[in-house]
Amino acid sequence: MSLIVAARFTTFPAAEEAAQKLFNAGFVEEDVTLFFVNPRGQHARFPIGGDTSTDAGAKDAPKGAGMGVTIGAVAGAVVGVAIFAAFAAPVIVSLIAAGVGAYVGSLVGAMSRTREGGKAGHRTPFHEETRDSGVLVAVHVSPDNQFDAARVLREAGGVAIERASGRWQQGRWADFDPLKKPVPLNEFSENRA
Repeated sequence: MSLIVAARFTTFPAAEEAAQKLFNAGFVEEDVTLFFVNPRGQHARFPIGGDTSTDAGAKDAPKGAGMGVTIGAVAGAVVGVAIFAAFAAPVIVSLIAAGVGAYVGSLVGAMSRTREGGKAGHRTPFHEETRDSGVLVAVHVSPDNQFDAARVLREAGGVAIERASGRWQQGRWADFDPLKKPVPLNEFSENRA
């Protein structure tokens, strides 16, 4: 595993300027790479898109649908019986009304339980990712020059400077995972032995 220091920039020109400053500071081209990190939830981990197999806000939808089917079927049956009694309609009308009530009730129940119906304080986060999007400049470093790389990146305007252990192959961070929580690097609080 390789030691990597990275920082986020808002634009490619700013990232390219930071890379040039790294080259001027003695880092070689095959040890510096830059790439764009997509916004949260947009890393296309699945063929149809997205990063997770389920939406955390929809976890209670089946319970709501079940409750809605029950309430809707009862309400539909009551309406069907009322129509049957008032208009001497055939029994099939009562059955159809109960079925439609159950169907509509299941939809309403499922939607009311999705993301807790918008109630404040009860919503679950859509995505647990902590890395912001932007252009990431990554530098393959050694323990001796990691703080030099961090200093150059910070002076060039980089934010969210992080340290990682990863696979560096053919001049790039080969196993970068945008969903992995970054480990911040504070070059002034650590001992430079």
